[in-house]
Parts: sequence; structure tokens; C-alpha cells
Amino acid sequence: MSPANAKAASPESPAHANDTLPARVDPTVESPPETTEAAAMPPVVEAEAEPETKPARRPNPARKVAIAVLGILFGGLGWHVASDLLAPGSATGSVTAFTAMVAPRTAGQVSAVLVADNQFVKAGDQLFQLDLAPFDLAVRQAEANLAQVLQTVDASVVSLVSTEAKVEQAKATLESTQITTQRTLDLFDRGLTSQAQVDTANAQLANARSALSAVQADLDSARVRAGTSETVNPQVLASQVQLEQAQLNRSFATVTAPTDGVITNLKLAVGQYVNAGSPALTFIESDSPWVVVDMRENQLANIQVGDPASVLFDALPGRSYEGRVRSVAWGIDTGRTAANGLPQNQAMARWFEPARTIPVHIELTDAQEWPRNVRVGSKASAVVFANGGGNPVSAVASFLQTIQSYLSYLY
Repeated sequence: MSPANAKAASPESPAHANDTLPARVDPTVESPPETTEAAAMPPVVEAEAEPETKPARRPNPARKVAIAVLGILFGGLGWHVASDLLAPGSATGSVTAFTAMVAPRTAGQVSAVLVADNQFVKAGDQLFQLDLAPFDLAVRQAEANLAQVLQTVDASVVSLVSTEAKVEQAKATLESTQITTQRTLDLFDRGLTSQAQVDTANAQLANARSALSAVQADLDSARVRAGTSETVNPQVLASQVQLEQAQLNRSFATVTAPTDGVITNLKLAVGQYVNAGSPALTFIESDSPWVVVDMRENQLANIQVGDPASVLFDALPGRSYEGRVRSVAWGIDTGRTAANGLPQNQAMARWFEPARTIPVHIELTDAQEWPRNVRVGSKASAVVFANGGGNPVSAVASFLQTIQSYLSYLY
């Protein structure tokens, strides 16, 4: 060992001799200066440290979220376009049926209400009845008027016979006067009579002709009053019409159901006076209800009358009914008003104008029986299979419609 190494190792020997007692250093005592040999000792070269490896770069989660959001966005947009073209649908449908306000065709006081509220009735069933006493009196009066007219006509017939006899008498008088006048003229030609007698004979002949004309006019008038076998006496005809009208009004006093249906919102009571044409009760026809759904204009591109459809009612969640498109409305009211003969401008404060919807009428197929617990005005949803039901879009649309009906039923 070299002297430099020995000097460098000597200070460590006391520490190794007594490891338990730490060496005390007097701060007042200055440490001896390093020797030239120690200063000249080469520095200890440490081993090179191995190069550190860089940590793996973690993926950015925001990128995955952005990709997922974009995928959902484009997927939803594609589904929106595909469903509008192949399987347009709407959940804002409602059940509709022909509704009529039943009113009497004649005025009167209600004497009996023969139905109850929300009752099913058949065509021809009696609904309510008016007091028949005034109608019976009108019928009897019309019958009396007809009898009086017939009596007058009978008298006219008798008068006709008398007038015909007068006509025959006038004809005979005219023939006799003509013979007498001719004799007078012959005697005047032979100079056996005067001109005054000729004038008198001519005057008598003219009077006879006038009398015959007057009696014939009376005969024509009597024939018109009495009537003939080919024509009916006008007075008799008018009286018969009055009698038929009175009998018809009496039949109108009993109001019947026009078709099979349901009576609803019944507020009619005995003793109530109703006028002709005034609504007395509400009648809903039960033969042909249908569903009206509002679809956007861009959903009508492929819809045709007769296309198959699937209808679900909130009253029967999950149960699908087969239907078909019956018609598509040709117009809606846009709400544009006019002033001073000019259309008013519709101020729009929105960036995008909301889509307008067109009513589409859908009816159930003949094989589908209308559910009894579905009422007029009930909520319904419908999907129209514009390209048939054999494509994936239609299958997915039907599935989503079923899920939506269950969700709608829950709330």
C-alpha cells in the first residue's frame, strides 16, 4: 500500500474500532489542512448510471369520449334519415270517430229520455221523445181540412152536373132560335114580314149564342173545381200534403239512433224544451273509428294510401294492431291572418322554424277487432312501413315503438 493510501485509511480505523461511540469534534479545534498527497489523490470515479427509460404515454380519455359522441351523433342522424324514409312514425296520434250532435227535426217538450249516458245503442233505437199531444192535434186538424176540401169537391161535382144540364139547355135554345130566325128571313124574302121582325130574330139568335158561351165557361170552371180522373184537385192535393206533413212531424217527435254507436255527454232531461235543429245529445258512431297521427313533411316522402302500419294504444301497452293508411290530409291551417285585405307578416324570432305536421289517417285492417277499452281521443302511436315491413329499419322501429308504449304507460 502506498503512503498516501495509508494516510487516507488511517482516520477510519478509530471509527471501526469503536462503532458504538460517535467521535466528538471540537469546533474550536481547526481541522488539519489536507496534505499535498491527499490533495494530489485522484478523485474517485463513480460508475456510470444507466440511462433512465421514459414512462409509457397514457391515452387521452377525452379523445375516446369525443369519438363516442361523434359516433352517437352520426348514428342518430343516420337512423333519423333512414326511419323517416322507410318507417316514419309518430307518438302523437289520437283516436277519432264520426261524432254527431243529435237534434230533433221539430220543436217540442221532452216527455221521455230513453237512454243513459255512455250507453251503446243500435241503429233505430229510440233515444228520447217529445210530447205527442200537439202533434196529434195537428194531425187531426189536417184530417179535418182534407175532409172539408173533399166535401167541397163533391159539391163541385154536383154543380158540374147542373152546369152540364144548363149547357144542353142553352144548346137547345140556340138551335130553336136559329130555326126561328131562318123562318123569319124566308118570310122577309117573300115580303111576308117586316124588317123589324128580322132584326128581332137576329137579336134573339145572338143572345142564344152568348148564353151558350157563358154556360160553357161555367162548365169549364166547374170541371176545374171538381177535377178530372187525369188530374187531382189542387185543393185536395194541398190538404193531403198538410196531412202528410203533420204525420211526419209526429214521427219526428220520437228521435232514434242513426247508426250503431254510443251516447255520451248526455244532459237532456224530461220537461226540457228543445227547438228544431238544436243539439240535444252527443252521438259517437262506433262502426269505423280511425287514428290520426301528425307527421312531419319530410316523413311523407314515401307514404302512400294503403301502406301497412303498426298501431299501439297507451291503453294496451305492448300490443300491436295491424293497420293501413287510409288517407293523407291535403292541407292544414298555417295560422296566417289578414288585415285590410292583405296577408300579415309572421314575425319569427327563432333561428329555425319548427317543422310543420300533416295529419295522416290510419285505420285498422278488417281482421283486427277494435279494442273496446280504447275511447275516442285516446293516445296512440303509429309506424308506417313505407317500403314494407321486411327490412331491419322497420323491425327496429317496431321494437322502439313497443318500448315507447311501455314507457308512456308508466307515466
